[in-house]
Amino acid sequence: MTTKAIAVPTMKGIGHSFKKFAWGAGGGLLFLLLYRLFGGLGIIAAPIIAGAVFKGDEGEDIAFMSGFLMLAMGALAGGFGGGGTSTNDQATVV
Repeated sequence: MTTKAIAVPTMKGIGHSFKKFAWGAGGGLLFLLLYRLFGGLGIIAAPIIAGAVFKGDEGEDIAFMSGFLMLAMGALAGGFGGGGTSTNDQATVV
């Protein structure tokens, strides 16, 4: 059995991709709602609960990507000394 890396788009393929997109959008919305609901603990609780709500591969993907992005973006935004935050120590002269 051979697989094609590139193929002509079919309605079935487009429908499948849209379904996956909708799962991801729903997971993202749920993640944001849970993040706001739980406050500081939301950064940990949101991906875990969102991943548990969606059963199967979709739930695992949401939890995995949420955890990965949380740490990756935290590191890029200064969470590990990346310098993403700054303070304004200059005095304003009028």
